[in-house]
Amino acid sequence: MTSGERSDLLAEEELLVRHSGEIPEVALHASLYFLREDSEGPRLQLAAGEIRQLEEAALARYQEIILRDLDLHNRDRSLFRGLRRVDHNWRRFAGFCHKTGRSCEEFRLIAAEALLRYLRVELAEVRAGERASSVNCSEATVRALALDMGIDPSALPDGWAGLCKQDE
Repeated sequence: MTSGERSDLLAEEELLVRHSGEIPEVALHASLYFLREDSEGPRLQLAAGEIRQLEEAALARYQEIILRDLDLHNRDRSLFRGLRRVDHNWRRFAGFCHKTGRSCEEFRLIAAEALLRYLRVELAEVRAGERASSVNCSEATVRALALDMGIDPSALPDGWAGLCKQDE
């Protein structure tokens, strides 16, 4: 295999991981298996930098899907999964950062601001009668997510808990 063919193959796998579905880590492991072990794959010995490149694609996908569900414009679209999914994906993302030895602090700040903006706007629109709440999880889940993102609960907008589902 030429170095150009190898680069193309890795770029293709990176693209697959970057645009994977809801669990990027699964796509990453599938790519690593294909590249290194699959009898129908190229059976490459991957350098640390090549693995890191694929991991970066998974991290970028995690960030994208977290922000997708914190984007106020997506609340009424079929791709929207809500704060419950943000919570799941945040925990997966943080765990993946820990496993791969990466800091998630920079994205934590971005995600925290997006969560605060989401709750502020959602609360204002619900109070104004413009919409029903799209928050699809409990107060405890939102509080735990906020804490995990580094948000002091006192920084959450007054009345935010009223947006939450009560039957979770």
